[in-house]
Formats: sequence, structure tokens, C-alpha cells
Amino acid sequence: MNFRSTTVIGIVKNGKAAMAADGQVTLGDTIMKMSAKKLRKLCGGTVLVGFSGASADAFALVERLEEKLEAFRGNLPRASIELAREWRTDKYLRELNAMLAAVDSNHALIIGGSGEVVESPDGIVSVGSGSPYAIAAARALMKYTRMGPLRVARESISIASDICIYTGGELQSEEICKQQKR
Repeated sequence: MNFRSTTVIGIVKNGKAAMAADGQVTLGDTIMKMSAKKLRKLCGGTVLVGFSGASADAFALVERLEEKLEAFRGNLPRASIELAREWRTDKYLRELNAMLAAVDSNHALIIGGSGEVVESPDGIVSVGSGSPYAIAAARALMKYTRMGPLRVARESISIASDICIYTGGELQSEEICKQQKR
């Protein structure tokens, strides 16, 4: 039996970034938990990260990303590339089964275990079993409504949970705004 869980979506628009996730964890055809926390704020609250895959593996990667963000002064693209490089070349990390979605007020990235870092051209990223549904919903809502990123993220997870049997439970969301320079 495989654990299946998670739909995470991140959206960046006009200096704001938001991320939402479901809380469901499934083992085979049984829901094991409805309130798993899959989102984290990093780098003093300027970066949001969500994860899918094995929880222990995802936490290890989130910790590594946080270290890279500190080393590169909050530069999310640079930290992500360095994490992916390390992930691909380190024997221990290569065995980890997880994916990360990360956003700041300017970038939306997916970081994968094969060494890929993909920046979204439209500011929408998603990982997990319901990600195709969440991305489709987010793109439609961004194009045809005036909703902000937080509301679009929340609605997209809600729509994905109506379609994907591995998406459900308690919805969680976070939002960050571009820091004003003094």
C-alpha cells in the first residue's frame, strides 16, 4: 500500500504570493489524516514552501532549502538551484521521495529530485496528486475573475478536492506581500 497525499498550489501576482494545501493523507483507499500541515514559511516569512511525497523526506528537503536561503540571502531561485544540485549529486538526498513548490513575491518554482528547478511562466505552481486540477482551476480563476492570489489558491484547492480522491481535509493557506523598501 502506498501513502498518497497532497495537493499544494502556489500563486504569484503583482508582488503578492499565496500558497494553499489540503490536509488529507491517504493510505491505499483509507483516509489516515485530515489535518496534515504541508505549508511552511521560511526566510523570515518571505518565502512559502509546500511539499508532496514522503513527509520525512519533504521535511529534510525543506530544512535544506532553508539553509540555502540563509546562505544566499533569501534569493529563492539561487537557493533552489543549489538545493537541486545537491539533491541530484548527494547519494542520501537522491533517495528522497518528495517535491517542493516554493514562492516568494516574485518567483514561483517547483523543485524536483531529479535536479530540476522549474519557474512557472504564469506564476502558478502545484505539486501533488491533485495538481493538474488545481492548476487548471487557478488559471481559469486568474484569467476570468479579479480574485487575489490567496483566494484563487484556496478556491483551486477546493475545486481539486471535488475531483481528486487524494485531495481533501482541512484547507490551509498562507500569503506574503512584497516588502516595501525604505
